[in-house]
Amino acid sequence: MADKGILIGDVLADSGYSHRLAERWATPLRRLGARLVQDLHPHDRGMRGTHQGAICCNGNLYCPATPMPLLELGPLAPSARPEERAAHDRRSAELAHYKLGPLSTDDSEGYYRVGCPAASGKLRCSLKASSMNLGFDRPEVMGPPTALPLCCAQASITVAPSVNAKTRQKHDYPSAAHRASYARRTAVERSFSTLKDPATTDVRRGWCRLFGRTKNLVMLVCAVVIRLFRYLRGEPLCPGHLTTIESRTLKLGLPA
Repeated sequence: MADKGILIGDVLADSGYSHRLAERWATPLRRLGARLVQDLHPHDRGMRGTHQGAICCNGNLYCPATPMPLLELGPLAPSARPEERAAHDRRSAELAHYKLGPLSTDDSEGYYRVGCPAASGKLRCSLKASSMNLGFDRPEVMGPPTALPLCCAQASITVAPSVNAKTRQKHDYPSAAHRASYARRTAVERSFSTLKDPATTDVRRGWCRLFGRTKNLVMLVCAVVIRLFRYLRGEPLCPGHLTTIESRTLKLGLPA
């Protein structure tokens, strides 16, 4: 796609991909312009050292005074109740106030700059006098570090591509925005499963008796259209009923 000039958008992947070495997955995709939306492997979640004083956690850089319970926030369980979901999202939103926000896009070598959250108006901190004029609806750093690291002494810092190379992605993990975006992967997997289901469309090997890529591609496109048509019509997944619809549609949709 990239070689043909096609713009690469979001790439959704589970932890089996994101856990790979960065040079075998995340880094090449970023160079193509892709925006990663991925689940993080349990071994990659949580705090992973620091960079110029900022805490590396779940693909982002956070203020060194970020409360520990917020940094330990994990993904929401699929069986979570509405009240648990709301509480989780509130904590994720609070954690976002402590994140060092991007001030630039990646350059040709993958370097970019991020800024102090207090300097950008997301946080109240006594080290940034202007931030103390912000409203009390924003969190306040109660114990700023005495020996100032670079992320506190400077308005911004430069981040190398090797920092959070495996885990950096489009949305904050595990925020509500990430959960909603990553849920698209479930819809894609469900579409593939119905396309390959022998009781419905059945595009498994040998399903089409035509030779050549073009003919098979036309057949596959028709199968996808039929699947979407069934979804929009809200038809039940009845094997006999679906077979009738598919056979009629294929006969009408394909050239002689």
